[in-house]
Amino acid sequence: MATGETNLNALLKNMTPVLHDGDYVYCTTASLNDINTDDIIAFFKEQEAVTLILKKETADKLNLEYSYVAAWITLTIHSSLEAIGLTAAFATVLAKENISCNVVAAYYHDHIFVAKKDAERAIATLRKLAD
Repeated sequence: MATGETNLNALLKNMTPVLHDGDYVYCTTASLNDINTDDIIAFFKEQEAVTLILKKETADKLNLEYSYVAAWITLTIHSSLEAIGLTAAFATVLAKENISCNVVAAYYHDHIFVAKKDAERAIATLRKLAD
């Protein structure tokens, strides 16, 4: 199994951000029993509850509450979980543009959730970072 890129310069140069269609939300639930796992983008079990990232339509259908509607951006380069500095680099440039980001590091890619209203500015900022 390939472990991904660790060189920060290569990661930044080749990170090609892709904006997914749709609206995404963060919700909480006590249990996943009534939720089809195929509908879940990501989840994390915390002491207080299970945090879910779902398409907004799915959350609405399940009557789950949310307060934040996000756009989902994937950095398409296969980054290593041991790579140093990638999250700091993109979080810093987004912060300079006053764009909040919520990051999910998966095995192959980093995924960034930004407020829906900031999606296009975030993509432009990330593309500038890659240049």
